[in-house]
Amino acid sequence: MTSPGADDFEQVRSALAASEVLKHISPAAATTLARRGAPVALTAGVLLAQEGDPGDAVFVVLDGEVEIRSTTIGGREIRLTALGRGSVVGEMAVLDGGPRSADMVATRKTRLWRIPRAALMDVLESEPKACVALVAELSRRLRATNADLEARSALDLGGRLARLLLAEQNARGLIALTQTEMARRVGVSREKVNRKLRDWMNEGWVERTASGVRVLVADRLQGVVKERLSG
Repeated sequence: MTSPGADDFEQVRSALAASEVLKHISPAAATTLARRGAPVALTAGVLLAQEGDPGDAVFVVLDGEVEIRSTTIGGREIRLTALGRGSVVGEMAVLDGGPRSADMVATRKTRLWRIPRAALMDVLESEPKACVALVAELSRRLRATNADLEARSALDLGGRLARLLLAEQNARGLIALTQTEMARRVGVSREKVNRKLRDWMNEGWVERTASGVRVLVADRLQGVVKERLSG
């Protein structure tokens, strides 16, 4: 494999500097991690790691997105979270040396930097600020996951779908998800999602465009979520 050039290392260092976990490490330590790592390229739908795999490396997302997901006993996939550019992925298993607790899958074309566990542990031992930041980030992710699970249990289909549309819309109100992906994220069939979207289209809350679903009246969807949570 051809050795990465200076531009590749600079991109890795920039990603590390933007990471909530590793942004406190020194420039020298970031350079060390970059030089001890190696690039990984994935296409959409490809597994980065599977539940039960050894936690032998941590990954920095340079471009794209990695989804963390689990599978129920019945075989249904559950999306736990998704991490994009500048995020650190897979640190839990790396820290305790145990197996991966969930699948990690590229949701689109994704480039990462693989850093061996030994390299990360060496840096953390010499960079106490990075250790503190790591604890804070893991706590934040745990709270976010708990909040998401609580919302899932409290909301019906309408509430979960409204919450998803509001979270995923861009500045123009467009949601870059297919109805199949929406269905997977809210844990129901595509047909049920389609019926609920049709109801909201009839109400004038959303519309279907060539680019996907667009939110027209965000306040109405926010009201759906609040009503379900308060009820």
